[in-house]
Amino acid sequence: MTSGPRRLDLTRDQEVWGMALWVERTHGENGWMHIAMEQDRWLAAGEIDGVALWREVQRCWEELQAAKGQIQ
Repeated sequence: MTSGPRRLDLTRDQEVWGMALWVERTHGENGWMHIAMEQDRWLAAGEIDGVALWREVQRCWEELQAAKGQIQ
């Protein structure tokens, strides 16, 4: 038995939902601004995969907000 750090094996979907939940808890209904800034940052760096990741986070965050009745 090893005493090293515990590793969580998350699917991509679980990871993205976790990020969306973090944005929701940290930024609340203003999370859209944080997500947009992240997308801009990755785009400016030419990292299209980073932009795509944050678009997935945006989709999940919007679902969370819709479930709370904050986005029509």
